[in-house]
Amino acid sequence: MSLRWPAAGLLLIGIVPIVIIGEMIVVLWWTLFVAMMVTFDVLLAPAPASLQVQRVGPATAPNAVNANGVPVTQVRTGQETSTVLFVTNPKNRRVRGVLRDAWVPSTGLVGNRHTLDIPAGQRRKFETVAIPTRRGDRLTDRVTIRTRGPLGLGARQSAVLVPGVIRALPPFNSRKHLPSRLAHLRQIDGRSAVRTRGQGTEFDSLRDYVDGDDVRSIDWRATARRRNVVVRTWQPERDRHVIIVLDTSRTSAARVGDEPRLDASMDAALLLAALASRAGDRVTVLAGDRAMRGSVSPGTDQTQFLNSVVTMMAPVESSLLEANWDLLSAKVNQTAGRRSLVVLLTALEPSAIEAGLFPVLPSLTTRHRVVIASVADPAVEEALTDFSDVDATYRAASAARSQTLAQRTSDALTRLGCDTVSGDPETLPPRLADHYLSLKAHGLL
Repeated sequence: MSLRWPAAGLLLIGIVPIVIIGEMIVVLWWTLFVAMMVTFDVLLAPAPASLQVQRVGPATAPNAVNANGVPVTQVRTGQETSTVLFVTNPKNRRVRGVLRDAWVPSTGLVGNRHTLDIPAGQRRKFETVAIPTRRGDRLTDRVTIRTRGPLGLGARQSAVLVPGVIRALPPFNSRKHLPSRLAHLRQIDGRSAVRTRGQGTEFDSLRDYVDGDDVRSIDWRATARRRNVVVRTWQPERDRHVIIVLDTSRTSAARVGDEPRLDASMDAALLLAALASRAGDRVTVLAGDRAMRGSVSPGTDQTQFLNSVVTMMAPVESSLLEANWDLLSAKVNQTAGRRSLVVLLTALEPSAIEAGLFPVLPSLTTRHRVVIASVADPAVEEALTDFSDVDATYRAASAARSQTLAQRTSDALTRLGCDTVSGDPETLPPRLADHYLSLKAHGLL
Protein backbone atom coordinates (compact mmCIF):
# COMPACT_ATOMS: atom_id res chain seq x y z
CA MET A 1 0.00 0.00 0.00
CA SER A 2 1.19 3.51 -0.81
CA LEU A 3 -0.28 7.02 -0.74
CA ARG A 4 -0.52 9.27 -3.78
CA TRP A 5 -0.37 13.05 -3.82
CA PRO A 6 -4.18 13.50 -4.17
CA ALA A 7 -4.54 12.00 -0.68
CA ALA A 8 -2.26 14.69 0.73
CA GLY A 9 -4.24 17.33 -1.16
CA LEU A 10 -7.50 16.01 0.26
CA LEU A 11 -6.05 16.12 3.75
CA LEU A 12 -4.99 19.75 3.28
CA ILE A 13 -8.48 20.73 2.15
CA GLY A 14 -9.63 20.09 5.71
CA ILE A 15 -7.56 23.01 6.93
CA VAL A 16 -10.24 25.51 5.89
CA PRO A 17 -13.11 24.22 8.12
CA ILE A 18 -10.64 23.50 10.89
CA VAL A 19 -9.49 27.13 10.89
CA ILE A 20 -13.09 28.39 10.85
CA ILE A 21 -14.46 26.07 13.55
CA GLY A 22 -11.25 25.73 15.57
CA GLU A 23 -12.20 22.44 17.19
CA MET A 24 -9.68 19.58 17.56
CA ILE A 25 -12.44 17.02 17.10
CA VAL A 26 -12.87 18.26 13.52
CA VAL A 27 -9.22 17.43 12.82
CA LEU A 28 -9.70 13.89 14.06
CA TRP A 29 -12.91 13.31 12.12
CA TRP A 30 -11.44 14.73 8.89
CA THR A 31 -8.28 12.62 9.22
CA LEU A 32 -10.39 9.53 9.84
CA PHE A 33 -12.50 10.34 6.80
CA VAL A 34 -9.44 10.69 4.55
CA ALA A 35 -7.96 7.46 5.91
CA MET A 36 -11.20 5.60 5.16
CA MET A 37 -11.29 6.98 1.63
CA VAL A 38 -7.65 5.94 1.00
CA THR A 39 -8.29 2.46 2.41
CA PHE A 40 -11.40 2.07 0.27
CA ASP A 41 -9.45 3.19 -2.82
CA VAL A 42 -6.58 0.78 -2.12
CA LEU A 43 -9.01 -2.12 -1.73
CA LEU A 44 -10.53 -1.32 -5.12
CA ALA A 45 -7.12 -1.09 -6.83
CA PRO A 46 -6.23 -4.11 -9.06
CA ALA A 47 -3.74 -6.55 -7.52
CA PRO A 48 -0.29 -6.05 -9.16
CA ALA A 49 0.44 -9.76 -8.74
CA SER A 50 -2.39 -10.58 -11.13
CA LEU A 51 -0.44 -9.07 -14.05
CA GLN A 52 1.72 -11.37 -16.19
CA VAL A 53 5.19 -9.99 -16.95
CA GLN A 54 7.52 -11.44 -19.57
CA ARG A 55 10.97 -10.19 -20.65
CA VAL A 56 12.41 -10.54 -24.15
CA GLY A 57 15.42 -9.12 -25.96
CA PRO A 58 15.26 -6.09 -28.28
CA ALA A 59 13.55 -6.50 -31.61
CA THR A 60 16.63 -5.10 -33.40
CA ALA A 61 18.82 -8.06 -32.35
CA PRO A 62 18.33 -11.82 -32.36
CA ASN A 63 16.93 -13.01 -29.04
CA ALA A 64 19.27 -15.31 -27.15
CA VAL A 65 18.85 -17.20 -23.91
CA ASN A 66 21.38 -18.72 -21.55
CA ALA A 67 21.38 -22.24 -20.09
CA ASN A 68 18.67 -21.23 -17.59
CA GLY A 69 16.38 -19.81 -20.27
CA VAL A 70 17.09 -16.20 -19.26
CA PRO A 71 17.09 -13.66 -22.13
CA VAL A 72 20.60 -12.36 -22.87
CA THR A 73 21.13 -9.15 -24.81
CA GLN A 74 24.67 -8.53 -26.09
CA VAL A 75 26.02 -5.06 -26.76
CA ARG A 76 29.43 -3.40 -26.74
CA THR A 77 30.22 -1.40 -23.62
CA GLY A 78 29.14 2.21 -24.11
CA GLN A 79 26.71 1.44 -26.92
CA GLU A 80 22.93 1.62 -26.71
CA THR A 81 20.63 -1.35 -26.46
CA SER A 82 17.23 -2.04 -24.90
CA THR A 83 15.31 -4.57 -22.88
CA VAL A 84 11.61 -5.23 -23.47
CA LEU A 85 8.87 -6.17 -21.02
CA PHE A 86 5.45 -7.45 -22.09
CA VAL A 87 2.77 -6.96 -19.43
CA THR A 88 -0.54 -8.82 -19.84
CA ASN A 89 -3.73 -7.92 -17.97
CA PRO A 90 -5.79 -11.14 -17.70
CA LYS A 91 -8.53 -9.52 -15.56
CA ASN A 92 -11.80 -7.97 -16.73
CA ARG A 93 -10.95 -4.44 -15.58
CA ARG A 94 -8.49 -1.80 -16.75
CA VAL A 95 -5.22 -1.41 -14.86
CA ARG A 96 -3.58 1.97 -14.38
CA GLY A 97 -0.38 2.70 -12.53
CA VAL A 98 3.40 2.80 -12.81
CA LEU A 99 6.03 0.18 -13.70
CA ARG A 100 9.72 0.40 -12.77
CA ASP A 101 12.24 -1.93 -14.43
CA ALA A 102 15.27 -2.04 -12.08
CA TRP A 103 18.78 -3.27 -12.98
CA VAL A 104 22.21 -2.93 -11.40
CA PRO A 105 23.48 0.69 -11.63
CA SER A 106 26.23 0.02 -14.20
CA THR A 107 23.57 -1.02 -16.73
CA GLY A 108 23.10 2.69 -17.48
CA LEU A 109 19.31 2.69 -17.78
CA VAL A 110 17.55 5.60 -19.43
CA GLY A 111 13.85 6.06 -18.57
CA ASN A 112 13.10 2.84 -16.71
CA ARG A 113 9.80 4.15 -15.28
CA HIS A 114 6.74 3.58 -17.45
CA THR A 115 3.08 4.57 -17.15
CA LEU A 116 0.71 1.61 -17.03
CA ASP A 117 -2.64 1.78 -18.79
CA ILE A 118 -3.70 -1.71 -19.87
CA PRO A 119 -7.31 -2.46 -20.82
CA ALA A 120 -8.89 -5.72 -19.70
CA GLY A 121 -7.52 -8.80 -21.48
CA GLN A 122 -4.85 -6.89 -23.41
CA ARG A 123 -1.04 -6.75 -23.45
CA ARG A 124 1.32 -3.78 -23.61
CA LYS A 125 5.01 -3.50 -24.47
CA PHE A 126 7.46 -1.44 -22.38
CA GLU A 127 10.99 -0.85 -23.68
CA THR A 128 13.84 0.44 -21.50
CA VAL A 129 17.00 1.88 -23.06
CA ALA A 130 20.34 0.81 -21.55
CA ILE A 131 23.89 2.06 -22.16
CA PRO A 132 26.21 -0.22 -20.12
CA THR A 133 29.16 1.54 -18.53
CA ARG A 134 31.07 -1.59 -17.48
CA ARG A 135 32.03 -4.80 -19.24
CA GLY A 136 30.41 -8.01 -18.05
CA ASP A 137 26.98 -9.41 -17.30
CA ARG A 138 24.59 -6.76 -16.02
CA LEU A 139 21.68 -8.38 -14.16
CA THR A 140 18.13 -7.36 -13.35
CA ASP A 141 17.00 -6.43 -9.86
CA ARG A 142 13.18 -6.41 -9.76
CA VAL A 143 10.21 -5.19 -11.73
CA THR A 144 8.06 -3.09 -9.41
CA ILE A 145 4.41 -2.51 -10.33
CA ARG A 146 2.20 0.03 -8.56
CA THR A 147 -1.51 0.03 -9.45
CA ARG A 148 -3.77 2.87 -8.34
CA GLY A 149 -7.39 2.80 -7.25
CA PRO A 150 -10.31 4.47 -9.06
CA LEU A 151 -10.15 7.58 -6.83
CA GLY A 152 -6.41 8.01 -7.32
CA LEU A 153 -5.79 8.37 -3.57
CA GLY A 154 -3.88 5.17 -2.87
CA ALA A 155 -2.08 2.37 -4.67
CA ARG A 156 -1.07 -1.24 -4.26
CA GLN A 157 2.51 -2.24 -4.98
CA SER A 158 4.46 -5.44 -5.43
CA ALA A 159 7.81 -6.43 -6.91
CA VAL A 160 8.58 -9.50 -8.96
CA LEU A 161 11.89 -10.86 -10.24
CA VAL A 162 11.85 -11.12 -14.04
CA PRO A 163 15.34 -12.43 -14.94
CA GLY A 164 17.32 -10.83 -17.71
CA VAL A 165 20.95 -10.26 -18.66
CA ILE A 166 22.61 -7.51 -20.65
CA ARG A 167 26.06 -8.76 -21.59
CA ALA A 168 28.36 -5.78 -22.11
CA LEU A 169 31.09 -6.93 -24.48
CA PRO A 170 34.62 -5.47 -24.43
CA PRO A 171 34.57 -2.17 -26.34
CA PHE A 172 37.61 -3.14 -28.48
CA ASN A 173 38.86 0.44 -28.66
CA SER A 174 42.11 -0.68 -30.29
CA ARG A 175 40.30 -1.76 -33.48
CA LYS A 176 41.16 1.71 -34.83
CA HIS A 177 44.75 0.43 -35.20
CA LEU A 178 43.72 -2.63 -37.22
CA PRO A 179 43.61 -1.06 -40.74
CA SER A 180 47.17 0.30 -40.52
CA ARG A 181 48.51 -3.04 -39.20
CA LEU A 182 46.68 -4.94 -41.92
CA ALA A 183 48.32 -2.64 -44.49
CA HIS A 184 51.70 -3.47 -42.95
CA LEU A 185 50.80 -7.15 -43.07
CA ARG A 186 50.01 -6.90 -46.79
CA GLN A 187 53.39 -5.28 -47.34
CA ILE A 188 55.06 -8.22 -45.60
CA ASP A 189 53.08 -10.76 -47.62
CA GLY A 190 53.57 -8.93 -50.90
CA ARG A 191 57.22 -8.02 -50.47
CA SER A 192 59.48 -9.85 -52.91
CA ALA A 193 62.05 -10.77 -50.25
CA VAL A 194 62.44 -10.95 -46.54
CA ARG A 195 65.85 -9.36 -46.01
CA THR A 196 66.68 -11.26 -42.84
CA ARG A 197 66.42 -14.98 -43.42
CA GLY A 198 65.06 -16.52 -40.23
CA GLN A 199 63.88 -19.86 -38.98
CA GLY A 200 60.74 -21.31 -40.47
CA THR A 201 60.64 -19.20 -43.68
CA GLU A 202 59.56 -20.81 -46.94
CA PHE A 203 61.41 -20.47 -50.26
CA ASP A 204 59.48 -18.39 -52.79
CA SER A 205 61.56 -17.48 -55.86
CA LEU A 206 64.84 -16.06 -57.18
CA ARG A 207 65.62 -12.48 -58.19
CA ASP A 208 68.60 -10.25 -58.91
CA TYR A 209 70.56 -8.89 -55.99
CA VAL A 210 69.97 -5.23 -55.02
CA ASP A 211 71.77 -3.08 -52.50
CA GLY A 212 70.63 -3.82 -48.98
CA ASP A 213 69.87 -7.53 -49.50
CA ASP A 214 71.26 -9.96 -46.94
CA VAL A 215 74.32 -11.64 -48.44
CA ARG A 216 73.28 -14.86 -46.71
CA SER A 217 70.35 -15.03 -49.15
CA ILE A 218 72.63 -15.26 -52.20
CA ASP A 219 72.10 -18.44 -54.22
CA TRP A 220 75.62 -19.16 -55.49
CA ARG A 221 74.60 -21.89 -57.92
CA ALA A 222 72.01 -19.69 -59.60
CA THR A 223 74.55 -16.83 -59.59
CA ALA A 224 77.09 -19.02 -61.43
CA ARG A 225 74.51 -20.02 -64.05
CA ARG A 226 73.28 -16.47 -64.69
CA ARG A 227 76.67 -14.74 -64.29
CA ASN A 228 75.06 -12.10 -62.06
CA VAL A 229 74.31 -12.16 -58.35
CA VAL A 230 70.99 -13.83 -57.55
CA VAL A 231 69.27 -14.04 -54.17
CA ARG A 232 66.56 -16.29 -52.83
CA THR A 233 63.29 -14.71 -51.76
CA TRP A 234 61.46 -16.04 -48.75
CA GLN A 235 57.74 -16.06 -48.12
CA PRO A 236 56.56 -15.60 -44.54
CA GLU A 237 54.91 -18.78 -43.34
CA ARG A 238 51.22 -18.96 -42.67
CA ASP A 239 49.28 -21.33 -40.47
CA ARG A 240 51.44 -20.54 -37.46
CA HIS A 241 49.85 -21.17 -34.07
CA VAL A 242 49.41 -18.11 -31.83
CA ILE A 243 48.30 -18.76 -28.24
CA ILE A 244 47.16 -15.74 -26.23
CA VAL A 245 46.91 -16.23 -22.46
CA LEU A 246 45.02 -13.71 -20.31
CA ASP A 247 46.10 -13.68 -16.67
CA THR A 248 42.93 -13.10 -14.61
CA SER A 249 44.62 -13.34 -11.18
CA ARG A 250 44.79 -10.61 -8.53
CA THR A 251 47.33 -8.52 -10.48
CA SER A 252 44.76 -8.03 -13.25
CA ALA A 253 42.29 -6.43 -10.82
CA ALA A 254 44.45 -3.33 -10.24
CA ARG A 255 42.95 -0.24 -11.82
CA VAL A 256 44.96 1.51 -14.49
CA GLY A 257 43.30 4.82 -15.22
CA ASP A 258 39.52 4.32 -15.34
CA GLU A 259 39.48 0.56 -15.91
CA PRO A 260 40.95 -2.65 -14.50
CA ARG A 261 44.23 -3.88 -15.95
CA LEU A 262 42.34 -6.94 -17.24
CA ASP A 263 40.21 -4.80 -19.56
CA ALA A 264 43.29 -3.16 -21.09
CA SER A 265 44.86 -6.61 -21.56
CA MET A 266 41.70 -7.78 -23.31
CA ASP A 267 41.93 -4.84 -25.70
CA ALA A 268 45.50 -5.80 -26.64
CA ALA A 269 44.52 -9.46 -26.99
CA LEU A 270 41.62 -8.62 -29.31
CA LEU A 271 43.80 -6.56 -31.64
CA LEU A 272 46.44 -9.30 -31.81
CA ALA A 273 43.81 -12.02 -32.33
CA ALA A 274 42.16 -10.05 -35.14
CA LEU A 275 45.50 -9.35 -36.83
CA ALA A 276 46.88 -12.88 -36.51
CA SER A 277 43.68 -14.50 -37.79
CA ARG A 278 43.73 -12.17 -40.81
CA ALA A 279 47.36 -13.19 -41.39
CA GLY A 280 46.26 -16.81 -41.79
CA ASP A 281 47.55 -17.97 -38.42
CA ARG A 282 45.60 -20.21 -36.07
CA VAL A 283 44.78 -18.32 -32.88
CA THR A 284 43.81 -19.76 -29.50
CA VAL A 285 42.76 -17.50 -26.64
CA LEU A 286 42.92 -18.72 -23.03
CA ALA A 287 41.93 -16.98 -19.79
CA GLY A 288 42.63 -18.25 -16.30
CA ASP A 289 44.22 -17.90 -12.87
CA ARG A 290 43.95 -20.87 -10.51
CA ALA A 291 41.33 -22.31 -12.86
CA MET A 292 40.56 -21.87 -16.53
CA ARG A 293 37.97 -19.10 -17.00
CA GLY A 294 37.51 -19.43 -20.73
CA SER A 295 39.04 -20.60 -23.99
CA VAL A 296 38.41 -20.16 -27.71
CA SER A 297 39.93 -22.49 -30.28
CA PRO A 298 40.87 -21.53 -33.85
CA GLY A 299 38.01 -21.29 -36.31
CA THR A 300 37.73 -21.21 -40.08
CA ASP A 301 35.43 -18.17 -40.09
CA GLN A 302 37.43 -15.11 -38.97
CA THR A 303 34.37 -13.04 -38.08
CA GLN A 304 32.78 -15.86 -36.11
CA PHE A 305 36.07 -16.54 -34.33
CA LEU A 306 36.48 -12.93 -33.22
CA ASN A 307 32.87 -12.84 -32.05
CA SER A 308 33.51 -15.98 -30.01
CA VAL A 309 36.57 -14.37 -28.40
CA VAL A 310 34.63 -11.22 -27.49
CA THR A 311 31.74 -13.28 -26.08
CA MET A 312 34.12 -15.41 -24.03
CA MET A 313 35.86 -12.35 -22.58
CA ALA A 314 32.66 -10.50 -21.64
CA PRO A 315 31.79 -12.28 -18.35
CA VAL A 316 35.40 -12.93 -17.26
CA GLU A 317 36.34 -11.06 -14.09
CA SER A 318 39.54 -10.83 -12.07
CA SER A 319 39.96 -13.23 -9.16
CA LEU A 320 41.76 -12.13 -6.00
CA LEU A 321 44.00 -15.19 -6.18
CA GLU A 322 47.53 -15.90 -7.32
CA ALA A 323 47.85 -17.34 -10.80
CA ASN A 324 48.62 -21.05 -11.10
CA TRP A 325 51.21 -20.86 -13.87
CA ASP A 326 51.77 -24.62 -13.73
CA LEU A 327 48.15 -25.06 -14.79
CA LEU A 328 48.31 -22.35 -17.46
CA SER A 329 51.60 -23.57 -18.96
CA ALA A 330 50.28 -27.14 -19.00
CA LYS A 331 47.20 -25.91 -20.87
CA VAL A 332 49.44 -24.10 -23.37
CA ASN A 333 51.55 -27.21 -24.00
CA GLN A 334 48.41 -29.30 -24.31
CA THR A 335 46.92 -26.85 -26.84
CA ALA A 336 50.07 -26.41 -28.94
CA GLY A 337 50.99 -29.41 -31.04
CA ARG A 338 54.12 -27.75 -32.38
CA ARG A 339 56.26 -24.66 -31.88
CA SER A 340 53.97 -21.66 -31.39
CA LEU A 341 53.97 -18.01 -30.46
CA VAL A 342 52.78 -17.79 -26.85
CA VAL A 343 51.72 -14.34 -25.64
CA LEU A 344 51.22 -13.99 -21.90
CA LEU A 345 49.27 -10.89 -20.92
CA THR A 346 50.19 -10.38 -17.28
CA ALA A 347 51.51 -7.68 -14.94
CA LEU A 348 55.26 -7.21 -14.47
CA GLU A 349 54.88 -7.46 -10.73
CA PRO A 350 58.19 -8.83 -9.40
CA SER A 351 56.77 -10.94 -6.56
CA ALA A 352 54.08 -12.60 -8.70
CA ILE A 353 56.44 -13.18 -11.65
CA GLU A 354 59.33 -14.54 -9.58
CA ALA A 355 57.20 -16.87 -7.46
CA GLY A 356 54.81 -18.13 -10.13
CA LEU A 357 56.03 -17.59 -13.69
CA PHE A 358 59.82 -17.99 -13.48
CA PRO A 359 59.73 -21.71 -12.53
CA VAL A 360 57.60 -22.67 -15.58
CA LEU A 361 59.22 -20.41 -18.19
CA PRO A 362 62.03 -22.81 -19.19
CA SER A 363 59.46 -25.44 -20.23
CA LEU A 364 57.72 -22.83 -22.38
CA THR A 365 60.74 -21.11 -23.96
CA THR A 366 62.33 -24.41 -25.03
CA ARG A 367 59.24 -25.31 -27.04
CA HIS A 368 57.75 -21.96 -28.03
CA ARG A 369 58.45 -18.33 -28.79
CA VAL A 370 57.25 -16.52 -25.64
CA VAL A 371 56.22 -12.87 -25.41
CA ILE A 372 55.27 -11.21 -22.09
CA ALA A 373 52.93 -8.26 -22.62
CA SER A 374 52.17 -6.00 -19.66
CA VAL A 375 49.92 -2.98 -19.10
CA ALA A 376 51.93 -0.12 -17.56
CA ASP A 377 50.32 2.46 -15.30
CA PRO A 378 50.77 6.00 -16.74
CA ALA A 379 50.31 7.38 -13.22
CA VAL A 380 53.75 5.98 -12.36
CA GLU A 381 55.35 8.02 -15.15
CA GLU A 382 53.51 11.14 -14.01
CA ALA A 383 54.59 10.66 -10.39
CA LEU A 384 58.27 10.51 -11.41
CA THR A 385 58.30 14.18 -12.39
CA ASP A 386 56.24 15.65 -9.55
CA PHE A 387 58.25 17.06 -6.61
CA SER A 388 55.82 19.82 -5.66
CA ASP A 389 55.60 18.86 -1.97
CA VAL A 390 56.76 16.23 0.51
CA ASP A 391 53.97 13.76 -0.31
CA ALA A 392 54.62 14.12 -4.04
CA THR A 393 58.34 13.52 -3.48
CA TYR A 394 57.62 10.30 -1.61
CA ARG A 395 55.29 9.22 -4.42
CA ALA A 396 58.03 9.95 -6.94
CA ALA A 397 60.50 7.83 -4.96
CA SER A 398 57.99 4.99 -4.74
CA ALA A 399 57.29 5.24 -8.48
CA ALA A 400 61.03 5.15 -9.25
CA ARG A 401 61.46 2.03 -7.15
CA SER A 402 58.48 0.34 -8.82
CA GLN A 403 59.87 1.18 -12.23
CA THR A 404 63.32 -0.13 -11.29
CA LEU A 405 61.90 -3.43 -10.03
CA ALA A 406 59.76 -3.82 -13.16
CA GLN A 407 62.80 -3.20 -15.37
CA ARG A 408 64.80 -5.75 -13.37
CA THR A 409 62.02 -8.28 -13.87
CA SER A 410 61.89 -7.48 -17.58
CA ASP A 411 65.67 -8.00 -17.92
CA ALA A 412 65.40 -11.35 -16.12
CA LEU A 413 62.64 -12.44 -18.51
CA THR A 414 64.81 -11.47 -21.47
CA ARG A 415 67.68 -13.59 -20.13
CA LEU A 416 65.27 -16.52 -19.92
CA GLY A 417 64.49 -16.15 -23.62
CA CYS A 418 61.27 -14.11 -23.49
CA ASP A 419 60.40 -10.95 -25.37
CA THR A 420 58.77 -8.24 -23.27
CA VAL A 421 56.35 -5.60 -24.49
CA SER A 422 54.80 -3.01 -22.20
CA GLY A 423 52.80 0.16 -22.54
CA ASP A 424 49.85 2.05 -21.13
CA PRO A 425 46.32 1.00 -22.12
CA GLU A 426 46.49 3.16 -25.25
CA THR A 427 49.93 2.14 -26.52
CA LEU A 428 50.17 -1.54 -25.53
CA PRO A 429 47.78 -2.92 -28.23
CA PRO A 430 49.62 -1.33 -31.20
CA ARG A 431 53.03 -2.17 -29.70
CA LEU A 432 52.08 -5.81 -29.28
CA ALA A 433 50.69 -5.91 -32.83
CA ASP A 434 53.89 -4.32 -34.18
CA HIS A 435 56.01 -6.86 -32.31
CA TYR A 436 54.00 -9.68 -33.87
CA LEU A 437 54.47 -8.17 -37.34
CA SER A 438 58.19 -7.80 -36.72
CA LEU A 439 58.49 -11.46 -35.74
CA LYS A 440 56.51 -12.46 -38.81
CA ALA A 441 58.56 -10.28 -41.13
CA HIS A 442 61.83 -11.77 -39.85
CA GLY A 443 60.54 -15.35 -39.91
CA LEU A 444 60.88 -15.79 -36.16
CA LEU A 445 57.49 -17.33 -35.44
